[in-house]
Amino acid sequence: MTKLSVNINKVATLRNARGGNNPDVLQAALDCEKFGAQGITVHPRPDERHIRYSDVREIRPRLKTEFNIEGNPIDKYIDLVLEVKPTQVTLVPDADNQLTSNHGWDAVVNKGFLTDVIGRFKEAGIRTSIFVDAEPGMVEAAAQCGTDRVELYTEPYASGYAADREEAIKPFIAAAEAARETGLGLNAGHDLSLENLYYFHRCIPWLDEVSIGHALICDALYMGLDATIKAYLKCLEQPLLTP
Repeated sequence: MTKLSVNINKVATLRNARGGNNPDVLQAALDCEKFGAQGITVHPRPDERHIRYSDVREIRPRLKTEFNIEGNPIDKYIDLVLEVKPTQVTLVPDADNQLTSNHGWDAVVNKGFLTDVIGRFKEAGIRTSIFVDAEPGMVEAAAQCGTDRVELYTEPYASGYAADREEAIKPFIAAAEAARETGLGLNAGHDLSLENLYYFHRCIPWLDEVSIGHALICDALYMGLDATIKAYLKCLEQPLLTP
């Protein structure tokens, strides 16, 4: 079964809006696990506007499921990852002031840099994933960097889903097949939701993991966190093999 990793950045955003510790980010992570999530994702940014580096250090020893740290591998991010040793590190090419992730790596242009960073993480026993656009060529280039997995940037699928889901999924199927042919594990994330997740998984049932934060936390405002996580897990039950 494809694993659901819940990104808790938005919980931290709400906490930071007022200061103090309400909502409690650590407790939210533990509750996500309790309600069935198979992983927790955080994406600390240099300005720590949501998840703080101190959150990462506090969360890591308390988790029983997988821990995924996303981010741009600047020096202090690399140091943090090597210190806490998560299950997985996902490399994302974010600028310092970027609102949210909006593209994947050019793994051809950045091959030397990515290969070096991935080598450091793998020496520490950390599974690596590169955030890429849904292009077979980029998936193949990522494989040449030595990564264990790629994560497909799914915002273009989500934005095109309502108008023509068959057309929107096509490049993602092609990229997913390229990952499978090169022996890479496959993750996906960004703007996946209860509206579009089932179809995505139905078309690409060999996904290893989806990372979902914004939509899931928004749904939880109305449905509650427990019911929301169970609804997302329902979307990831073994699908039919054809769309």
